[in-house]
Amino acid sequence: MSQDDPFKQRDPEEAAREAESQVHVYGDGVVCDTDSRGYPTPHNRGPADLVVNASQGFIPLWEKDMTLRWRFQERSLSIYVNPEAAAAAIRHLFGEALLAWGDAAPVRFAQRDDAWDFEIVVKEDDECNPNGCKLARAFFPDAGRHELLIWPKMFTQIRKEQVDTFIHELGHTFGLRHFFANISQTALPSEVFGTHQAFSIMNYGSKSELTNVDRSDLDSLYQLAWSGQLADINGTPIRFVRPFSTLAPSPDVAFALVRRPVA
Repeated sequence: MSQDDPFKQRDPEEAAREAESQVHVYGDGVVCDTDSRGYPTPHNRGPADLVVNASQGFIPLWEKDMTLRWRFQERSLSIYVNPEAAAAAIRHLFGEALLAWGDAAPVRFAQRDDAWDFEIVVKEDDECNPNGCKLARAFFPDAGRHELLIWPKMFTQIRKEQVDTFIHELGHTFGLRHFFANISQTALPSEVFGTHQAFSIMNYGSKSELTNVDRSDLDSLYQLAWSGQLADINGTPIRFVRPFSTLAPSPDVAFALVRRPVA
């Protein structure tokens, strides 16, 4: 391979060391891939501040009384001997995570095969590097269709860590970024809303725990925004978004093209 080859790859371990501070590692070599660009907490910032996504120049939050419709990507479950059992186990983990957020969750969820907003997809193979292995990847509020990705490595964790992973990924779907996302990043800006505390489910490692502050800050954010008392955060405007399923034509409504008779 030529020395001038622009596609010559670096040593994987060297590249991983350089990227280490930009990867959210839960601990013991497992990674959340939703918001993989970030840096350590800046000075004078609490590590558990509620950090909200502002990467599009505004803060997207779900409109009030929205339901996200989801389904399994069934072909992704074919890697299991018993796909139905795998689906039931994932559904249970998902349900436990939702119960953990409780009334603070700003949207409802319903399993539906039609007009869905996101699919739960299980990857066939793990994706690992010297930093660790990816566990999951979710999405932020918008009107598109999405995937909630799960890598097999997640199912090798103890059950609490599996549930915590779902709690964390749900935090992203509610609009939350990783705790360190509020460093000045012009490509992926974010804003801070909330209180200072040492633990947060959007933190990492041993401090990645869902707390009452996580719930109360998220609930306050949405309640203030929905009531009109909060129109921006630190000057960045809030915009409400609706899921894809509310914008797509209902499958129960039939449309027909009527042609005018030719005289």
